Amino acid sequence: MRCPFCGHAETKVVDSRVSESQDAIRRRRECLSCEKRFTTYERREEMPLMVSKRDGSTEPFERGKLLRGLIVATAKRDVSTEQLESLIDDIESELHNEFQYEIDSKVLGDMVLERLKALDKVAYVRFASVYKSFEDVEEFTSELRGLKKR
Repeated sequence: MRCPFCGHAETKVVDSRVSESQDAIRRRRECLSCEKRFTTYERREEMPLMVSKRDGSTEPFERGKLLRGLIVATAKRDVSTEQLESLIDDIESELHNEFQYEIDSKVLGDMVLERLKALDKVAYVRFASVYKSFEDVEEFTSELRGLKKR
């Protein structure tokens, strides 16, 4: 690690601890040349998540796009943005922990529906109606019956 003050290549670690956000290791370092101290953060290198679409194309996962869909599904429901952010965080964490960096859009949609069902059933039905592209009232009714049985 190069010293940001004098550029010397050798430093020693004085203190290490987990950052407040729990997503990095915070290290206090001291330059062996000028003896000034500085802080570094070590984070795991994240591979970008890619989504395989139905038409065969692949695009980067966009939190904002998913969040917008969830906000529409939860409009006028007692679901906070923080809960939706947490839902998306949970999905991203699961994918990263399983080292899945490319996911089929259907699998992603199913992951969202599973979590949305536990959060708010009306929002689940709203999201499902768009995600599953219901063609008629019968498909919509069938989904409602399935939800009622569970």
